[in-house]
Amino acid sequence: MAIGDRARLTDWQLTVEARARRTRADLAELDGVPGVDRERRSALESLDVVDRVLALKERFWRLPASWWSGWHIERAWRALHEAEVCTAAGLPDLAGRMPSLRQRVAGYLPEEDLRRQALETLQPGRPAGPTDRAIVVDALRAAFDASDDAHAAARALRNKMVAAALLLFVVNTVLGLLGLFRPEFLPMCAHMPESNSVVACASGGKVPGQLDVWMVQLLGAFGATVSAVVLLTRRRPSLSPYVLVGYQALIKVLLGSALAVIGVLALSAHVAEGLTCVTSQAALLLWSALLGYSQQLGTRLLDNYADRVMNHVRPLPDVAR
Repeated sequence: MAIGDRARLTDWQLTVEARARRTRADLAELDGVPGVDRERRSALESLDVVDRVLALKERFWRLPASWWSGWHIERAWRALHEAEVCTAAGLPDLAGRMPSLRQRVAGYLPEEDLRRQALETLQPGRPAGPTDRAIVVDALRAAFDASDDAHAAARALRNKMVAAALLLFVVNTVLGLLGLFRPEFLPMCAHMPESNSVVACASGGKVPGQLDVWMVQLLGAFGATVSAVVLLTRRRPSLSPYVLVGYQALIKVLLGSALAVIGVLALSAHVAEGLTCVTSQAALLLWSALLGYSQQLGTRLLDNYADRVMNHVRPLPDVAR
């Protein structure tokens, strides 16, 4: 791969490329070792698949479909994992790497998993025999399969969030256009509680205006952006091939914009009469921002679920190091 091509690699590609390079270095140590020809050949074939995926340059019209399916990411990782398993199976010093292997497998297999239990019974000081190597291969494959399945789960969640964001964008656009052409359908106005007369609307007028809904949406998006910033600051860096935090922030902003319109419409209809009283444009805009931030109550569930998915999707450490 040329230097110019490396400059275009993304984070996950750099990680895969580095681990593939280390795996090749470990395979070089197997030259001349008897009884490992099959493992070495399988590892090299898998590394060839990794190289082809990393070097692939798709036509621009195929990029959206590839991004949606994530086939190039998951094919590269699965091939790399298989190469690492085959390499580990042939390592002459496999017995000395048992503690490291156990630690890595423990991150993906539960304690009651029989493959993990069998791996933990192996003794680091005893030379690894054919049975020991078979146990290591089964445990590593199971751990890597769990990691690869987590990649697929993260991609599925990302695609769902993209679809939800598109739907929210359409809803916000329809609300904005409805307020633009028929502002009386969505009155974003503050009323005096006694006379029910309009004091001010979101854009500053005394009657519903064309920009009222857009103003409320803007303030709602601002309130949601505050919670999105909090989300971004508490996220730690990740080498996962799928990063969900940007899509989470986008949903927060779009949902906050829509909730602000619905909430202000409820306030204008006196649904919360007795609990709050909005009698000025400033109070109306303040409530728009607060209602936008209130989406945090609902999206917190999405954040927690995304956290659990991302905790499983982080790449399993290199088994040969």
